Amino acid sequence: MSFTEGFKNTDPEYAAIIENFLQEAANEKAVALPDRTRHLAIVAALLGCQGLEAFRVEVPQALAAGVNPVELKEVVYQATDYLGLGRVLPFINVMNEALEAAGVELPLEGQATVTSETRLEAGNGVQIEAFGEGMRETWKSCPPERATVNRWLAANCFGDYYTRGGFTLAEREMVTFCYIAAQGGCDPQATAHAAGNMGVGNSKEFMYAVVHQMLPFIGYPRSLNALSCIDAAAKAQ
Repeated sequence: MSFTEGFKNTDPEYAAIIENFLQEAANEKAVALPDRTRHLAIVAALLGCQGLEAFRVEVPQALAAGVNPVELKEVVYQATDYLGLGRVLPFINVMNEALEAAGVELPLEGQATVTSETRLEAGNGVQIEAFGEGMRETWKSCPPERATVNRWLAANCFGDYYTRGGFTLAEREMVTFCYIAAQGGCDPQATAHAAGNMGVGNSKEFMYAVVHQMLPFIGYPRSLNALSCIDAAAKAQ
């Protein structure tokens, strides 16, 4: 099934423009991404921009391109940190329908690596690895009214999700940037996570290539903002 399946007969010229540009983006050689990486970025971008119908089409394509069921699940699960359950829940249901249609037996093998006792320390360790020593125990050094959210960031955002199996830290930071850039209106966080990407080995050139693949799905304004955030992060290095 293609992204234009529902309207290629009623809107043939528009369908041709869409198909041609999707192919042009996929074949862009400025900094080529492996198919698996490209589809991970697209899945994350569709979560970020709330493109549920496009996500329904994309999931089988991502699986065919080498994204395995565990990786697909992890992209969707981790989006909860950055989009909230209210926006992720519909995607959970569509993802599971697609996996079952592909013959995948659910539930998959668990990927948790922390317990309720270790999640805070483990999550803070991931924060420090990606963003530096300035993230160490920020719930203790921040103003008292920010302590709760800073503790949750370490324990829930990073401890519950980033420590899970299925992905490297570099891959998790890449999809995080995609969620944030695709939803728009979060430029300070997009800049911070562009820096986090560079801190775990994802180059400026790589991040530009990720934006190239998101662009057909999230549009030019959010893509241009994403590039500006990458530039700002690179300049601050």
